Amino acid sequence: MDPTSNTALVILANAIHPRGNPPISALRGEIATATAEALGLKTASATQPPCTCTACPGCPNLSVQRPEAVALSSEPQDAHDISLPTLTGIDVLESTHFEALREAAHRHGNRLRLGLLTNQTGLDSKGRRTVDILHADAAKAVPGLVLTTLFSPEHGLFGLKDTTKIANDTDPTTRLPILSLYGAKPEQRRPRAEDLAKLDAVVIDLQDAGVRFYTYETVVGYFLEAAAEQKTHGHNLEIIVLDRPNPIGGVQVQGPLSDPGAESYIDYMPLPVRHGLTLGELALYFNSERRLPSPLSANVQVPIKAPLTVIPMQHWRRTQYFDETSLPWTNPSPNLRNLTAATLYPGLGFLDATDVSVGRGTSKPFEQIGASYIDAAQLSAYLTARKIPGVTFAPTTFAVVEDATRYPGHGKTIPGIAFTVTDRKALDAPELGIEIVSALHHLYPQFPLAKTANLIANAGTMQSLANHEDPRKIAADWAADIAAFERQREPYLLYR
Repeated sequence: MDPTSNTALVILANAIHPRGNPPISALRGEIATATAEALGLKTASATQPPCTCTACPGCPNLSVQRPEAVALSSEPQDAHDISLPTLTGIDVLESTHFEALREAAHRHGNRLRLGLLTNQTGLDSKGRRTVDILHADAAKAVPGLVLTTLFSPEHGLFGLKDTTKIANDTDPTTRLPILSLYGAKPEQRRPRAEDLAKLDAVVIDLQDAGVRFYTYETVVGYFLEAAAEQKTHGHNLEIIVLDRPNPIGGVQVQGPLSDPGAESYIDYMPLPVRHGLTLGELALYFNSERRLPSPLSANVQVPIKAPLTVIPMQHWRRTQYFDETSLPWTNPSPNLRNLTAATLYPGLGFLDATDVSVGRGTSKPFEQIGASYIDAAQLSAYLTARKIPGVTFAPTTFAVVEDATRYPGHGKTIPGIAFTVTDRKALDAPELGIEIVSALHHLYPQFPLAKTANLIANAGTMQSLANHEDPRKIAADWAADIAAFERQREPYLLYR
């Protein structure tokens, strides 16, 4: 689309073609240039080749997303994109003057009652909250649009609460109601049908951690399920995901695939621990690959297929970690405070339900572990002797704060080990996690191995750990499942 001349170019191509053969970005650029020349529009100079990135606002390759499709082309981005700061979904939405919301309003009779699922990570490149952007700017730009409801995930709208007791609240700036989706009971973690019935669309803007047991992924799945349920009752509730980077990259897929039938709030559907997808890509994957009982027959499993729109990022590649995006780090949750912690989290997270501290209640959560029964020098030496790529170990002690959260080791100074990531691309964090669990099980009989089961979520892996099998063999057994998942996720990748 060229907003200057109000011209749109539509190219119909076989979607299979770019998957198995060279991409057609160059061809599309040539067609766009020829069209511009035929219409007498301004074209690129002789020294600057025509843009084919599909990302720039006003680019001839830009197309607007429809429900259950992607907003911008999923063609591979040009090489020059990687040198530019990453623009998240909210930035792209702003740069297109909220075109996706304008089209959604048109589908709803020029009215769009919006809900927004977000938290402290929902910021644009200028540091403005997505809450305020939709409440003010979008409402001015799109006739009939009004933001009426805020939904908050685990940790609340401001990402500060580490408790299941998160009540509904009111946003102090907009005075909008905040409906909490994190309570002790399962039904408190799903959006209520009566709240969704008052909305035409729900926008989702959350920074994910890229790890299967991170609960923001599950709450996105719950909204897709709820929208599909609304559809069966004749209510077209749209879900619009504003995409953000996977902070630990989109290339490496690692860890055991969770078993079918083991689904829970920390395991929405069978996935590897480290799936390598952005939240937008996960939403597309969930919408087609998650099977639920059919409304017509409980014996028939059908895809969710909710009305889904994803607003992709610009200038992000799968190889990029968060510190390569030029985006400022905002803690996605109280205990993920930097990229090092996020890199180690897919492994150290296995211990979260045990009596071993993962550093919660200290200044370095997910960069150290400890327990009163650990011999720090012994455990450090044991893991060092395993020659695990990309990480080193050092004995340490640390104090765990005494407060209402009562983290493992609270009120004590306990022995443990500290982790230093030396090569994040060589590190297989889930395999590191299995190495740690195996070492604790081998060295300390009191270690509660069974309490790792819900996070590992793979019965075969748990049995191998119980049998004291070599962690390298355990990890090798994941290879076939990982390869199958990588093939299955391929159609949902928005970035190259």
